[in-house]
Amino acid sequence: MKAASVVELRKELEHLDKEKLKQLCLRLARFKLENKELLTYLIFESEDESSYVQSIKNQLDTLFLDINTNSYFYVKKRIRKILRRIRKFARYSNQPETEVELLLYFCLKMQDITPSIFKNKTLTNIYNRQVESAQKKTKKLHEDLQYDYNLQIEDLKH
Repeated sequence: MKAASVVELRKELEHLDKEKLKQLCLRLARFKLENKELLTYLIFESEDESSYVQSIKNQLDTLFLDINTNSYFYVKKRIRKILRRIRKFARYSNQPETEVELLLYFCLKMQDITPSIFKNKTLTNIYNRQVESAQKKTKKLHEDLQYDYNLQIEDLKH
């Protein structure tokens, strides 16, 4: 079975009634956790972006506390997993401010890991890439936000 394009789907969805759309959404939510998470964001959390960001930061705090620091191997695995989650949550929001804020918070939390990430080349590279990514994404924002975030980025670079 070949999937229809987004344009075709949009045209078909325009012709459906409200009840049928509701059934389709609920059916989508049953099949994949990501669909359910996205619907949860769109229905409950999209109105208050700051609380959404704060809830993600709380989750990140927990994830960083659970990192096994006995070996850099385990630290790298966990860091990559956390980064995947950040990207997923940022994709749900689809707002550059949210993504920049989460990336900067991620970098701050990485600095606090003991033993230091800067003693491991791979972890240092991950850190540097995220700082650069935040810097690139900051350029898409309003000038006032750019200034605030650039100050934080400069602190992270030193």
